[in-house]
Amino acid sequence: MNLAELQAVIPILIVVATALITLAVEAFRGKDERLPLGVLGLIGLAGAAAAAFMLWGHNRVSFGVVRADNFALFVDGILIIVGVLTILFSGDVIEREELPAGEYYALLLFSLSGMMLMAAATDLLVIFLALEILSLGVYVLTAIRRSSMAGAEGGFKYFLLGAFSSAFFLYGVALTYVVAGSTRLDKVALAIAGHAQAPTVFVLIAVGLVMVGFAFKVSAVPFHMWTPDAYQGAPTIVTGFMSTAVKAAAFAAFVRVFLTAFGPLSAQWAPLLGASAIATMVVGTVVGVAQTSVKRMLAYSSIAHGGYMLVGLIAGTDTGQAAVLFYLLSYAVTNLGAFGILALLASRSNEHDEVRDFAGLWKSEPVLATLLTIFLLSLGGFPPTAGFIGKWYIFAAAMQQGQYALAIIGVLTSVISVYYYLRIIVMMYMSESAHDEPVARLSPTATAALAMSVAAVFYLGVYPTDAIELALRSVSRLF
Repeated sequence: MNLAELQAVIPILIVVATALITLAVEAFRGKDERLPLGVLGLIGLAGAAAAAFMLWGHNRVSFGVVRADNFALFVDGILIIVGVLTILFSGDVIEREELPAGEYYALLLFSLSGMMLMAAATDLLVIFLALEILSLGVYVLTAIRRSSMAGAEGGFKYFLLGAFSSAFFLYGVALTYVVAGSTRLDKVALAIAGHAQAPTVFVLIAVGLVMVGFAFKVSAVPFHMWTPDAYQGAPTIVTGFMSTAVKAAAFAAFVRVFLTAFGPLSAQWAPLLGASAIATMVVGTVVGVAQTSVKRMLAYSSIAHGGYMLVGLIAGTDTGQAAVLFYLLSYAVTNLGAFGILALLASRSNEHDEVRDFAGLWKSEPVLATLLTIFLLSLGGFPPTAGFIGKWYIFAAAMQQGQYALAIIGVLTSVISVYYYLRIIVMMYMSESAHDEPVARLSPTATAALAMSVAAVFYLGVYPTDAIELALRSVSRLF
């Protein structure tokens, strides 16, 4: 090992070190001390961003089976943005819910380190370890409100089904090792290429089991059952974190594994994944329309958005991969902005989770109502927002590869999904509130997070060229 190799894991190490420092500060501070632990997290993420920036363009920098290529660094950038926005929104939530700040920020950072490792790993076993690191932190964050029965239920369901999916993934890794004699993606790709013409049962089962493991993490139907309960039970800002960061890390590994190691068998797995993508878009849209809980509605919205990203993965080209990365970025800033507003509107007595709770919000909180409108329109794919460009790019990549059915179904479900976004907007502007609305307290950090989110939504929607070009450069070499 030399210093050049160690550079590949420096962004991850910085995040881990920050999490450890946060735990140490929490352990030794007095009960009455109010240390800005969130600031430590922001400093650590800024350091990780600087390290990732310095590594950009050095695709050959690797530390064993962890590779800091542009693909991993682009995903790191998305994860760092998600981490920063989550921390900025979290201060008010921690104070209101009386959450243990040290544990909260440490778990958040440890989960992010697992996600960054998952995006950079080029070995199936390391991907599995990264998957477990990120999952354990998110399980605890889901149930971190110890007095909440819904949180305990959601965390427990998430944990059980997560363990179930991990078993599938690990069995798939084991069978892949039987077939290829290695778990390194480059060696697996060579072995799989030899079976491409006449794949054995072992090969097909291995690919199927690994697909199930990833499908669970991206909430693809029929492995989406945990999503609504976990999203509803978790603190609102944790739900935003789960719906964006976990999806970004999972899709990064999904793309790397299936378009490199299992790429020669795309004729076998693409139809199955296509059927799952269709079911995911339809279920996420149709069931979401029936929800009265906004968090459950956004959970099904997240499921549908996962289906759109599966379309880009199935396209399989550089354009499709870049479309997935761009979509992850645009979805992250949009969804976190929406969940951030939900968290700011909540109180200890009213989580502000029902659609009817938004009646008359325009009169009591015009700024928040306007910003929430922007985020909801972006999720629905209205121009000139990031959501519109993301969907257009995904469907264009599918059309280029002749995946007309996937593109048409994606467009139709996207149009239907507009209903449940507009339902909240209509409630805010055209309905009278039946009770006095509490005034939301906008802290400077929350204000900064909202400003960053809405600026990113419009920047990516009006001038997406730079981000798209970076995404294209990121997928040019996955090995």
